[in-house]
Amino acid sequence: MSNKLSRRSFLRLLGITTLGSGFATQVIAKLNEVKGVKPIEGSWFEFQHHSIAEGKYWNPKLVDFTANQWDSKIKEMAKAGMRYLILLNTAIHNKAYYPSELLPKHQMGCNDPLEVILTAADKYGINFFISNGFYGEWTRPAFLMSDKSIEKLRLLAMNEIAEKYAHHKSFYGWYYPNETGISGHYDDIFINYVNTSSAEAARLTPKAKTLIAPYGTRNVIEDEKYVRQLEKLNVDFIAYQDEIGVQKTAVEESAIFFERLYNLHKKAAKSRLWADVEVFDFEGVVYKSALIPAPWERVVGQLRAVSPFVEKILIYQYVGMINKPGTDIFAGHPDSVLLYKGLKKTGYLQ
Repeated sequence: MSNKLSRRSFLRLLGITTLGSGFATQVIAKLNEVKGVKPIEGSWFEFQHHSIAEGKYWNPKLVDFTANQWDSKIKEMAKAGMRYLILLNTAIHNKAYYPSELLPKHQMGCNDPLEVILTAADKYGINFFISNGFYGEWTRPAFLMSDKSIEKLRLLAMNEIAEKYAHHKSFYGWYYPNETGISGHYDDIFINYVNTSSAEAARLTPKAKTLIAPYGTRNVIEDEKYVRQLEKLNVDFIAYQDEIGVQKTAVEESAIFFERLYNLHKKAAKSRLWADVEVFDFEGVVYKSALIPAPWERVVGQLRAVSPFVEKILIYQYVGMINKPGTDIFAGHPDSVLLYKGLKKTGYLQ
């Protein structure tokens, strides 16, 4: 199989042969004909985006959110079809997003936003994966995964979080946010980090599921070594980033890479294969400018590309990139309403 699917070939898969003014209408019509294209079932979730530049359009609003506003935002996402939310971090910049004995607390619009969102998720039927990071300097993932003092702090935080919040029925599982890029295969240090975290998760919360979301998806080598690594990784779900928002992959290439992953996961018969679809663009330079919503036509192409190969589709991310028209808890770029409308009318949001 060729490693590159041309744009023309990709559009031909949709049955679209022209790119004129009716392109959007053609996409809607063809996607409505396709069987088995999966809806968006979940999203990453943040109290504050880690980058001031990238979070320009929603950080200033979210920092002042009250408990009622967080409750309303969780309710909005549930009504849009989100069944899973993945909390990206429970701490960052040496402060926690909950009352902790380990770190000082971020000053937010409510005292314990973690308690608030889990209580809301209990009511609205959402399953939360709770992060066990970022404890230590988040920009140095290899250090965070290898340093024993950071590991000790991370495991203590898991214990504290489990004691405070694991009673919630929405506490579905754990997410391990320290990711290293795949360069053909996983690094041993990453496998050890995942398995150490999972061992503690099993001890604290035996029924909880576990999730990771690697990048470097396009670099995966389809060989027996990768299969053996999947067998060794002690994690329930792997949601690979499609890397289209960060401009490392084109939409028409994505199906190739996810088919490769499908074959590997089928051989390993271990962790289940999910997708982490990036629904954003950058306003300017990649990684150095604000995140803005991607055109909905591009996003439905991304969903079409990965659907045959994955069990579930998650996105990065609803908050900031998607807003229901007329909502009184708007947080994000104005075009987030357009992305909501486009995904709604194509059936990928409820």
